[in-house]
Amino acid sequence: MLEQAKNTTEYIKRIIGDFQPEFGIILGTGLGGLVTEIDVKYELLYSMIPDFPIATVEFHTGKLIFGELGGRKVMAMSGRFHYYEGYSMQEITFPIRVMKILGVQRVFISNACGCLNPDYRKGDLMILEDHINLQGDNPLRGRNYDVFGPRFPDMSAPYDAEMITKAKAIADKNNIRTHIGTYVSVMGPNLETRAEYKFLRIIGGDVVGMSTVPEVIVANHMSMPVFAISVITDEGFPETLKPVSIPEIVAVAQAAEPKLTFILKELIANL
Repeated sequence: MLEQAKNTTEYIKRIIGDFQPEFGIILGTGLGGLVTEIDVKYELLYSMIPDFPIATVEFHTGKLIFGELGGRKVMAMSGRFHYYEGYSMQEITFPIRVMKILGVQRVFISNACGCLNPDYRKGDLMILEDHINLQGDNPLRGRNYDVFGPRFPDMSAPYDAEMITKAKAIADKNNIRTHIGTYVSVMGPNLETRAEYKFLRIIGGDVVGMSTVPEVIVANHMSMPVFAISVITDEGFPETLKPVSIPEIVAVAQAAEPKLTFILKELIANL
């Protein structure tokens, strides 16, 4: 994996030259609109990058974008990878390894999720301050590469407190309804049953999704501060649970996306 990451990075560097990204961004389902805010310098299709996974999910375009956002140099993934697609945890998190080698200092992640907390509603945003990994696997399983990080990394504060505080202040100042809570990551791809929603709430989850945590674990392994934010696209309340379709989820994500994009853009500009 280390050699693959080096080879991939060397290929990217041949294209982007001396462009040095400060921040890495991963865009979730239905949340690719941030790309329109980036002053794009380079675009690379995943399919053209050596050893890079290829996004298989509809609504994920599969491009690596380099440019400027809020006056800062960024590297953005338009399209991410999920465990349910059949990728290994190491493949899912491979782009984070590449970001580190390219010199990225901080990681920003967005996702679409379902609501567990009865105080939250569809269309709200939630800033992650903690998570629960129920995906049944871990990207750090197997050989540890000391050049990236320690065998047993600490995860007492997986999300950067300073960025959480700044993002919440930006949201409040601009009357954007935002919560701070815990994200539960499950394997997917099916949505949850009534009993599962109830269980996930009992164990401390505020929202549930199928991504984000693997990337956060690897970023922490490499001492890269992380900020993550969710768009709540559906409500998993057992007593009133109704069927929901993926197009509905994507539509809600796209409707809420301008708020998320605003927060990310302002946060990055003020770091």
